[in-house]
Amino acid sequence: MSDTLNGKGLALVPKTDAKQTLKDFKSDQEVRWCPGCGDYAILAAVQSFLPELGLRRENIVFVSGIGCSSRFPYYLDTYGFHSIHGRAPAIATGLASSRPDLSVWVITGDGDALSIGGNHLIHALRRNVNLNILLFNNRIYGLTKGQYSPTSEIGKITKSTPMGSLDKPFNPISLALGAEASFVARTIDSDRKHLQSVLREATAHRGTSLVEIYQNCNIFNDNAFEQLKDPEIRDDITLRLEHGQPIASASKAVVRAANGGLDVVPLAEAGDRVLVHDAHNPDPSVAFALSRLDEPAFEHVPIGIFRQVERPAYDTLMAEQLEEAVAQKGPGDLSDLLMGGDTWRIG
Repeated sequence: MSDTLNGKGLALVPKTDAKQTLKDFKSDQEVRWCPGCGDYAILAAVQSFLPELGLRRENIVFVSGIGCSSRFPYYLDTYGFHSIHGRAPAIATGLASSRPDLSVWVITGDGDALSIGGNHLIHALRRNVNLNILLFNNRIYGLTKGQYSPTSEIGKITKSTPMGSLDKPFNPISLALGAEASFVARTIDSDRKHLQSVLREATAHRGTSLVEIYQNCNIFNDNAFEQLKDPEIRDDITLRLEHGQPIASASKAVVRAANGGLDVVPLAEAGDRVLVHDAHNPDPSVAFALSRLDEPAFEHVPIGIFRQVERPAYDTLMAEQLEEAVAQKGPGDLSDLLMGGDTWRIG
């Protein structure tokens, strides 16, 4: 197991001495998504990554909500919970807080997480519960057959917006940074190497990690991220975020703008002004500015870890508070609690 995976995020999760392979994490269920769906690539990447963790499968749990991505738990030979629409972060919070010996994952989509589940998502991020959230973003409602989602662009024509969407879309990275999430990253379904490198860092992180995964829905929103996959232009528009490294693509660079914000200029003109990425900066303002660089046009897109900082995890603080309460007041008794107040006899 790598040094990265020996991080604080897995410190309390039991390890296994048995050698594991991809096959150990494939369930006996038939994988059923539309042919060509980006979910297949993400599933394969996760299944081949999990053996690296060296964890007991009995101590890994995937919790999902509702949507195409939420079928994930069926296809992994770990524990899983296919929960209800938008509530996966709430259920995962309870699980992670009460069972620090588990590696807890949330699988969700842009519709599931950012519409009915928006409240639960931001509070899980704010609390910094020790869990990993994988947010599959295909900018459409796929399971319900092609309505616009909270990340669909303005003017998007769908079954539910025949004249074009009027909604300003959410930027999941900006939203997470606004909630002061301690780990925020973006990757893409078709780049397995990058996806798995982000997963390694997310898993080692103690607290909530949010990983937005650009995922293609080839039935209802095909080629939504084609620019990032086209070999002729992808290197020019992809701004790689690596801590301690200049933020640049093959032809562009990020620099400080005159107004104090960020700007993207031709690499040849940037000189020594190229911004060096600091993912560990406790101030999220620069990471937030980076998250806005792909708006309004999809001309340059930051990919990688936007923010990776340490702050106390909710479940750790809760455990310490419980220990303090027991030390001050004793272990308590459930029957005394139930019968300790006023009681009534009926009949």
